[in-house]
Amino acid sequence: MEVSRGNDSVRKEVQKAAVLIEALPYIQFLQGKVVLIKLGGSAMTTPARVEEVLRDIVFMEAVGVKPVVVHGGGNAISLRMKDAGIAPRFIEGLRVTGRESIEIVREVLSGINKTLTRQISSLGGRAVGLSDREDNVIKARKLQPLFSDSMGNSNPIDIGFVGEVDRVETKPILKIIRSNKIPVIAPYGTDEDGQVYNINGDMTAGSIAAELKAEKLVFLTDVEGIMTKADQREQRQVLSSLKREEIVRLLKEETIVGGMIPKVTAGLYALEHGVKKIHIIDGRLKHSLLLEIFTDKRIGTEIVS
Repeated sequence: MEVSRGNDSVRKEVQKAAVLIEALPYIQFLQGKVVLIKLGGSAMTTPARVEEVLRDIVFMEAVGVKPVVVHGGGNAISLRMKDAGIAPRFIEGLRVTGRESIEIVREVLSGINKTLTRQISSLGGRAVGLSDREDNVIKARKLQPLFSDSMGNSNPIDIGFVGEVDRVETKPILKIIRSNKIPVIAPYGTDEDGQVYNINGDMTAGSIAAELKAEKLVFLTDVEGIMTKADQREQRQVLSSLKREEIVRLLKEETIVGGMIPKVTAGLYALEHGVKKIHIIDGRLKHSLLLEIFTDKRIGTEIVS
């Protein structure tokens, strides 16, 4: 004989069902569409946090969305460099990458890539890593950034084997997507001579999302989103939805600074090349990825044309 459960227990089950119903139109809309996820350092701080994010990505795959993952690895690269007796050095946010350092960069990113791919498989998903030289899909060219001197003149500076995306070989990525698997891509590229270049992960994500004409580009970061400037009278607040022209204004006003700059720059590039929407969300919040794309709740910042 079955005993009926209490009202509280039933109410909780009903609430769970309501969440699923709320997600249904979003799932239906996104079925078969590419969502590119930039898995940054904030979502890779602990093994438990990594597993939570990857489980969300496996859920996306299971309901018919086509996730593509681009991962970072900056903290791990710095630690490996220190172990090798090389002091990490940055110029305006760009890692100076010498001949020894670039091999460390490649090894670390390749290792992270293989680990993430195995973890996705262990969670019931299917993933293919793209990190070795022979399957690298990012063709790079050397980056020679301009920096202003004390006189205000802009001059190029050599920061070693740091590159930018020249082009993306989409065929291998699309082949993986069409086989209902998750591409996991390391953010480095090679030039025509096979030389490896370290590339900013956010810019890599933006370029790949643009080439794939992704429906969404999601940056998992370590802040709540794009914030208002600090004010003596009011606390900083998350700007939940912004248009392209508003982003340009916020950059000029220096409301957007630091590590947020490459994210919005990559996002604007992606929007200009066919991506429908950009999301910048807090990767430290459990299930932030699912909450942002499958519910009515706005937990970060979205950028639209």
